[in-house]
Amino acid sequence: MENFYVYMLAALAFLAVADLVVGVSNDAVNFLNSAIGSKAVSFKTIMIVASIGVAVGALTSSGMMEVARKGIFNPGEFMFNEIMVIFMAVMLTDILLLDFFNTLGMPTSTTVSIVFELLGASVAVALIKIYSDSEQSITDLSVYINNSKAIEIILGILLSVVVAFTIGAIIQYLSRLLLSFKFQEKPSWYGAVFSGIATSSILYFILIKGVKNASFMNDDVKSLISTSPIAIIGISFLVLTLLSYLLIKYTKTNIYTVIIVIGTFALAVAFAGNDLVNFIGVPIAAFNSYEAWSISGALPTEYAMTALSQPVKTQPYLLLIAGLIMVLTLWFSSKAKAVVKTSVDLSRQDDIKERFEPNFLSRSIVRYSIGISDSLNLVLPDSYKKWADKQFIKPKVVLKEQDLPAFDLVRAAVNLMVASVLISIATSMKLPLSTTYVTFMVAMGTSLADRAWGSESAVYRVAGVLNVIGGWFFTAFSAFVAAAIMAYILYYGEGYALVGLLVLAVLLLIRSYMSHVKKSKVMKEVDQLEKAESSSTQGVIQESASNIASVVRRGNKIYTSAINGLAVQDLKLLKKNRKQIDKLSNEIDELRDHIFYFIRNLEEPSLSASNFYINILGYLQDMTQSLDYISKVSHKHVNNNHKKLKFSQIKELKDLDARMEDLFSKTQIAFESHSFEQIGAVLTEKSEVYNLVKEKIQKQVERTRNEESSPKNTTLYFSLLLETKDLLTATMNLLEEYFGAHDSSVEPAKLNTDQEE
Repeated sequence: MENFYVYMLAALAFLAVADLVVGVSNDAVNFLNSAIGSKAVSFKTIMIVASIGVAVGALTSSGMMEVARKGIFNPGEFMFNEIMVIFMAVMLTDILLLDFFNTLGMPTSTTVSIVFELLGASVAVALIKIYSDSEQSITDLSVYINNSKAIEIILGILLSVVVAFTIGAIIQYLSRLLLSFKFQEKPSWYGAVFSGIATSSILYFILIKGVKNASFMNDDVKSLISTSPIAIIGISFLVLTLLSYLLIKYTKTNIYTVIIVIGTFALAVAFAGNDLVNFIGVPIAAFNSYEAWSISGALPTEYAMTALSQPVKTQPYLLLIAGLIMVLTLWFSSKAKAVVKTSVDLSRQDDIKERFEPNFLSRSIVRYSIGISDSLNLVLPDSYKKWADKQFIKPKVVLKEQDLPAFDLVRAAVNLMVASVLISIATSMKLPLSTTYVTFMVAMGTSLADRAWGSESAVYRVAGVLNVIGGWFFTAFSAFVAAAIMAYILYYGEGYALVGLLVLAVLLLIRSYMSHVKKSKVMKEVDQLEKAESSSTQGVIQESASNIASVVRRGNKIYTSAINGLAVQDLKLLKKNRKQIDKLSNEIDELRDHIFYFIRNLEEPSLSASNFYINILGYLQDMTQSLDYISKVSHKHVNNNHKKLKFSQIKELKDLDARMEDLFSKTQIAFESHSFEQIGAVLTEKSEVYNLVKEKIQKQVERTRNEESSPKNTTLYFSLLLETKDLLTATMNLLEEYFGAHDSSVEPAKLNTDQEE
């Protein structure tokens, strides 16, 4: 029997390492989003600062391990075997749940997940005990569970979402009014005072949230921090403001960058110090339970776990190992970057391709918010509104779209400062708080106040925030239910259930990893279309040639796959083909969305380039619409199990496909080699291909009059031929546009790189 629990401990150790990896992938957003979004310093510098913070925080987290031992349930009411079931169920659920959210690129709370998993598993085991004892009833559940703590945590979640968003919005609005978007042009003392407030807040946060709990901290220093917080804040503000002023005045240091670096370090310390319990607290509690039971000599079903109620110091080497794993994950996890991207995109200052679709609730919120804003504007004096609007005018920056930061240094500094203050206040009041909830909602509040959610993006951003918040509450519910089911299976299945669930967890993690790798490769593939950056027609011709070659090559493949799928009734091929045309259509849409930035960067004499660019994008969209229709009707016909096309129809379509493939191949070669003179040779085949399509249409008309008996087949065949004709028209128009505009004697113009720099 003892060996069984040793195996359980080994499994828990493995799960702890895996949970550290998926947990850090999720929570990296808490301390990386502000620095990455603002591009304050290089990515490498951000990672080094965050890594040092995580390592320091890991060594300060010993005291937080008590949460896993006795924070949610009363350990004295459970036997050793029951406690081990609870802990194993929690770890299995936690790793699978967090990995699921990471794969979606959605930030969720590791604190909430571990708390509700502990609650769900302990409730399940408690109910098993209650129903096996005739003297107990459901009302005795309160004996086993710490109800007040669970209610406190739920209220803390709701409160933190509202407070963090509101405070973040107010502080950012005031900061922008004082500093504006031209904060670098303000007098030195503006930045010094702002830095004094921000850095003293962050310093207090480090002391309260992180270092105060460190085992290496002197007791006298701990006492001073606890008893004199106001004095510490006041002295820190004066000293740091003076120091900031001297740095700005005499070393020309960008003080906002310094604030962001310090804030990133502070939140990294807090994350590791506070959230490490979420990943290794349960395995360490299980190890402590095993130690206490193994020296007792009692049976596992008869040894009550009162030992978990006693405070136990975690071994420093375990914390150090955990910190090292967290740092390595931070550097190498691609899922961490995906989660950070969600938070940064939702708070981005400029327009991007939105990830979330608007819904009824997001539309209603935006509509009512506009109404409230309009009402408020009627009350405010015109002089104030004019002055405030000036403060929110963004300077025009001539940079490539991909080089622009998501938001500026002021907003990044406010994000870090407000999150630090709120978390330190809650910690000093012993209120349960999720660092993920606070940092994310502060970022959303500051982006709203900074007018990043304009009329063109608000409905998408609100939908995104609602999706993330919904995910948080889904986390709580699913964590509770899944952990309860796991505990029930482990309790009755014992060793067989343990092996089965571990194998299932490993298989699901491998599958998730492979899916993520595949998705990442798709995102990086060479087929991705590039946005034009040139400022002349000849420059756009040269730049966009690879795009045209890519569209023609992929369009050729999509057209052929549709015909082949119809010929052999291959539903799987047609379904895959639909995904390919959807991807191509989305990329064309992204290029069209880029038109605003393309035209804005044009020089006045080069405006003809915009007309050319708009025309070719229109023809590309016409091509993809035709391919989309061909792919859609082919898939629908086979999916609905309609009558197969006749052999003669398939043969004619194959002949047409071969002719189209030859045309597309020649076009692709011309654009890939930038031999635009070859386009003329392709255009000479225009009438020949048109006549071929007309010939096929005429044959089908005769078949329909004399022998065709299937209306569905007739409709499909005519649709394919007519849409092929439209595809040809769009392709030929595109070629004529290039052939007419290209002039090899003109040197392609580029954007003024000196101006960019």
